[in-house]
Amino acid sequence: MLAELVHQKDCRNYKIITDMTTGETACSTCGSVSIEKSVYMGTENTGVTKENYLKNARVGRKISLKMADMGLSTIIELKNTDSTGKILSNENRRMFYRLRMWDRNSRHANTTQSFQKAFIILDGIRTKLGLPDSVVEHSAYLFRKIALKKLLGGRSTLGIISATVYIACRETNTPRTLQDVANAANLKRKNLQKIYRFLANELQLHPVSYNPREFVTRISKGVMASEKTERLAFKIISLAEKNGVSASKNPMSIAAAAVYIAVQKNNEKISQTKIANASGITSVTIRDRTKEIKKELGGEI
Repeated sequence: MLAELVHQKDCRNYKIITDMTTGETACSTCGSVSIEKSVYMGTENTGVTKENYLKNARVGRKISLKMADMGLSTIIELKNTDSTGKILSNENRRMFYRLRMWDRNSRHANTTQSFQKAFIILDGIRTKLGLPDSVVEHSAYLFRKIALKKLLGGRSTLGIISATVYIACRETNTPRTLQDVANAANLKRKNLQKIYRFLANELQLHPVSYNPREFVTRISKGVMASEKTERLAFKIISLAEKNGVSASKNPMSIAAAAVYIAVQKNNEKISQTKIANASGITSVTIRDRTKEIKKELGGEI
């Protein structure tokens, strides 16, 4: 809207400014004001200053999908008086009685209770895995979407919310493996994998696989490898991708094999078992991936 107003006045070198008091957006050159006011998305509350008068202040918690009420909860006091202390009329008393009853019933609805339980579990998983806010919010969004599709019936809330966490990690490119999520939620990997596949099919999701590079630093720090070994592991993975060795392979296994090869090249005393424990990949798988990489790369490493 502002662009149209500025264009009509033939104002070319304009700069858009916003008045934070009135919320108006205008052009600093010609003074054209947009019809639509800017919207501040933060929360708003009323505070009392030292001068004992009310003043609007934007404070309080933000709106979040991981809250059962999304941070928009209502508080209806039991007092039958208005803000000035005046007693409400009989009609208003009956109206507020019904509002309190509906508010109380809405808090005990099955859907709300399932959200509360799921998001408490989500907070626990978040703490154990150190997940950013973007993953938590996306997980809560997916869980609400699953609830809307009525896929929660007869299924474990723990399993569903854990699967949504893994999906959110994949879609936001946050490197957390299926085993990491399973350990944080105290679930078996096979059960979590089954729920993940079910949800991915129902929601028609196709998350992109992780890149093996995202796990190299994690494994290297876990086994106390040198920075030289870590850099060599990155180089090995780049060559493996170039030669198509890492295609359709578990990215964690490729990263573990690359670190193991780099350790051998730099003559560091780090056992294969230690790398297996740090990566969560069996020693047999690491040996197999190591043979495949050495076979394809040959003298390149």
